[in-house]
Amino acid sequence: MKKVLRNALLLLIAGLSSLQGSALAEIADRVVAVVGNEVIFKSDIDNRALMARLQYPELAKDKGLSRSILDGLIDQKIILAKAKIDSVAIDLNSLDTMVNDRFKQISSSFPSKAEMESRIGKSSAGIRESIREELRNQQLIDTLRKKKSAGITVTYDEAMEFYNTNRGQLQEIPEEVSVSQIIKYRGVAAESRAQSLATIQEIRKQLLAGADFASLAMQYSQDPGSAKSGGDLGFVRKGQLIQSFETAAYALKEGGLSDIVETRYGFHLIQLLSKEDNAIHVRHILIGLDRSKGDFSDAMQQLNSLHADLLSGKGNFAEMAKKYSDDPATAPIGGTILISGSSRQTFSPAKLFPQLQQIIASLKKIGDISEPQQINPPQREPFYGIFRLNERIAAHPLDPEKDYPALEEMALDYKSRQHFNQWVQQLHKEVYVRISDI
Repeated sequence: MKKVLRNALLLLIAGLSSLQGSALAEIADRVVAVVGNEVIFKSDIDNRALMARLQYPELAKDKGLSRSILDGLIDQKIILAKAKIDSVAIDLNSLDTMVNDRFKQISSSFPSKAEMESRIGKSSAGIRESIREELRNQQLIDTLRKKKSAGITVTYDEAMEFYNTNRGQLQEIPEEVSVSQIIKYRGVAAESRAQSLATIQEIRKQLLAGADFASLAMQYSQDPGSAKSGGDLGFVRKGQLIQSFETAAYALKEGGLSDIVETRYGFHLIQLLSKEDNAIHVRHILIGLDRSKGDFSDAMQQLNSLHADLLSGKGNFAEMAKKYSDDPATAPIGGTILISGSSRQTFSPAKLFPQLQQIIASLKKIGDISEPQQINPPQREPFYGIFRLNERIAAHPLDPEKDYPALEEMALDYKSRQHFNQWVQQLHKEVYVRISDI
């Protein structure tokens, strides 16, 4: 297990520091490896080793760090070449947000812009571009890893074997909470809804007449993460899609086209490309709903009324969530929040964005309900919501029976990484690699 986790860490380190310029190391540079048509310089390794030791002090005495980083860089270049061949798509809107956040984080470490540019050895524009390249590469690798791990499962025996083998290395389970929500979005004007529906109906008519799905997705789809790749979402594990979308997709035969499916995001047309026991490969076309002309007045009024009724004991939170919440993922299960891809009803608050972390921290007792307020999630449209604390579990050592869902996730992640690493080793046989002494 240590080897798999260490390899994962060093593969991440391999992408951390391309923003470092010549100001960090005045050395006689030379090529230490050739991967296909690309080269890796000794300065690449030295810069990354320096950044790794600054961020992970426990690596300071690791004599094999430079070689491990070189191996990670070689793996990264091979994986990226494969990702480009397979036309793996990423969410460019999400990438822009991450670039801005990372740039702010880096610039806050320096007293001035001039000091930052001098120390790093690049202009602000150059730093941004380097950050974008590295984050884009990491997104490509993460997307490809998810695609390769789709359909992988673990049995109870495998999970227990993982526990028995690694019990001395497993970290304790952090504090976890169970939280329910009732959320309301801006209203959609009837005219806007009618226009979106008419558009998706016309697209479906073209598809039934023989038009190419990928071409129409690139032309019309309003999903920024998949439109450029013909609507392809790749392999998606069961439970990771909105329920109405997933139900329609699983009901299709391979190659089949769905009826129009409505979700909070708008109207979808779905085509099933292939299906496994616990995962599907789908593509879709999305025509969104324009909420820009709507407002929150009705949402605020309704949530204030629901909140007052709940505090006075006139209603049940779960029943109200089923009836009134606008979230298609949580409303059918009484508003209970589940982390994407998991069926667990408890999770670490650290997995939520900061505003929600603060709201959950303010709920001290089981059954406490937050005041209605506007929520501004990163990369998504704002909404109004109220939240209820259902359970709070203190941090504790992992118990394989009581914490089995968490153990199962750890074992699944470990098995997926092993599978991915084996696949990467196979790729090594397909790409020319030459290594010199570091």
